[in-house]
Amino acid sequence: MSQAPLPAETRYWHCAGERPAVVNALFDQSAPHYDRACAIMSLGLGQRYRRDALARAGVRANARVLDVGVGTGLLAREIARLIGPSGRLIGLDPSWNMIARGRDRFDARFVLGIGDRLPFAEKRFDFVTMGYALRHVEDLDAAFAEYRRVLARGGRLLLLEISRPESALGLAFARFYFGTIVPLVTRLTTGSGSAAELMRLYWDTIARCVPPATILASLRRSGFPSAERTVVHGIFSEYVAVRG
Repeated sequence: MSQAPLPAETRYWHCAGERPAVVNALFDQSAPHYDRACAIMSLGLGQRYRRDALARAGVRANARVLDVGVGTGLLAREIARLIGPSGRLIGLDPSWNMIARGRDRFDARFVLGIGDRLPFAEKRFDFVTMGYALRHVEDLDAAFAEYRRVLARGGRLLLLEISRPESALGLAFARFYFGTIVPLVTRLTTGSGSAAELMRLYWDTIARCVPPATILASLRRSGFPSAERTVVHGIFSEYVAVRG
């Protein structure tokens, strides 16, 4: 069974086959401004949240961690601090420009690739993490099966995502803030139309992503029967699963 996280057709692409090239091009073009755009979106609190979420998931010293969709390394930087010099961190991403922006900022190995097809041996990692990139995989089932394959027995998967608020008021506020304010401020402060468009894509893909129940069902179908979701501040979803 396959489960795409996004519709096959949107205003950004006309069929599922176009999606990877469109998304990767936006990330490549926006790489110089990505960290600033994320800081704008999170009001400067993003790194603290990432650090807290990793600690809640149990990321610890000496761990072997694969960060999928590493981008410029916003999540990976916090992982590196937690696992220390004795840990091992690999970041994987399909955008070379994003990797290039992050590779000199902390100690990690960077690999060009996608989560649906991981170029790693079985049972290699203690943790697999993914920060706000789940919407961009081709197939949830395929990606989750790959994450399970490379996790050691007892290893943990942590997926961080932003989900549509359940209340009408929360949804209206999120749509206005993420869909209008963040792209506008990003454009004004960076001067980059691509970065502003990436922030619009950010909200549009959140709004059109499959619901959390579908993600949990795919995790369980892919070999993570105990997968759970925790919601923080009504919008941040933390999916945690353990490989048996």
